[in-house]
Amino acid sequence: MTSRDLTGFLPLGEPRPVSSALPRRLSDMAWRIAFGAIGWPWLLASLSGGRPADKRALLDELDLAHDALPHLGSWKADVGFLRHIVREIARLRPAHVVELGAGASSLIAARALQIHGGGRLHSFDQHDGFVDATRRWLADHALDVDIRHAPLTQESADWPGRWYALDQLPERIDLIIIDGPPWSVHPLVRGAADSLFARLSPNGVVLLDDAARPGERLVARRWRKRWPHIDFRLMQDGTKGTLLGRRRDTSLPVANDDDTGRTWRHMGRAAAIAALIATGWIARGELGEFPQSAQASSFLDEAAASRRAGLLRQGMESQVESATLNPQEIEQSTGIVLPAFPAGWRVTDVQLFPTADSPSIAMSMVTPQGEQLSFFADRAETPAEATPMMARRQGDTMAYWEAGSMAYALTGQADARRVMQLAGEIARDS
Repeated sequence: MTSRDLTGFLPLGEPRPVSSALPRRLSDMAWRIAFGAIGWPWLLASLSGGRPADKRALLDELDLAHDALPHLGSWKADVGFLRHIVREIARLRPAHVVELGAGASSLIAARALQIHGGGRLHSFDQHDGFVDATRRWLADHALDVDIRHAPLTQESADWPGRWYALDQLPERIDLIIIDGPPWSVHPLVRGAADSLFARLSPNGVVLLDDAARPGERLVARRWRKRWPHIDFRLMQDGTKGTLLGRRRDTSLPVANDDDTGRTWRHMGRAAAIAALIATGWIARGELGEFPQSAQASSFLDEAAASRRAGLLRQGMESQVESATLNPQEIEQSTGIVLPAFPAGWRVTDVQLFPTADSPSIAMSMVTPQGEQLSFFADRAETPAEATPMMARRQGDTMAYWEAGSMAYALTGQADARRVMQLAGEIARDS
């Protein structure tokens, strides 16, 4: 069986562990029961692999037949996650990509590497027969992948559950794709993927599938504390959510846990989780309800705040403005792709603007007609589409839209129709 085949609701079965101590096995079972009780909305949402039109567009981009991935969803990657893989490979042109959990993502990553630079995909999966079948499937598409059987026989000192027995890893990894092990091993088991983060190259990227699930959200929270030099951001443009981490500053120390009594703490945490589930705290108060659409309000608030900061900076002699625009440097440093602006527009200020998860870009611009505008760019987390939508903030008109993985906002005090017209000119070329 490969990712071409129709699969069941649950992942492939796992062999029963024989070496784990009894307290840890009981702790793992308690976590699985607890998260199974609250995780059914996420599991139901995962049945959809994404819109057929989006899948066809992705396959067309990679020059693959439309039946190359006939079945997505359930425990397989969805179109949103696969799209992130293609985007990051096209941007990074990585030499080495490590994938945890083979399948649909293997085909997409290998083909994207073949098109963008010819890097090497190192893929690991715990199911020996599935590895052999996937290797043959990829060979049918003329794709050479280093795919290996990695049984779940290891135990992480920092994370619960059983982990892959990995070998022959590259010294430097440019992209880490995490789509395994399944949550049925342990809801937090994918946290152990951070054992590879020290190998991540500068500007390297981590992609975690199923990032909207409760377990993965707790993993992401802990990763943010343990790895402060990696900017993690939840992208909700797919059916299951993608956590995107981008490495930046490496000068900060890495946190670590105290090993003392870790096994018994697992049991204590499991008991606490069970109590919290009874009150609905995790499912609603801490993690947010699901499913729900990503909201544009925070993005627009940040865009409005960046405009106010820009106007304030223009009126202060002590604040330095920078009119130098270098889109390539911005993309390389932040991952933000700026659109092409209409001819004659003059940039008066370009600044990094801090947001909750990573820096965004704030710009001040003047049109040939003398209209003063503010432009804001960040990674997409809005329900917008390619056609600009309108909003108002503190007397300003804001037009906002998405282009791929980017979200943009154009703000000004001009007539609303005029702002929308100007935004439309940018959006058409995005």
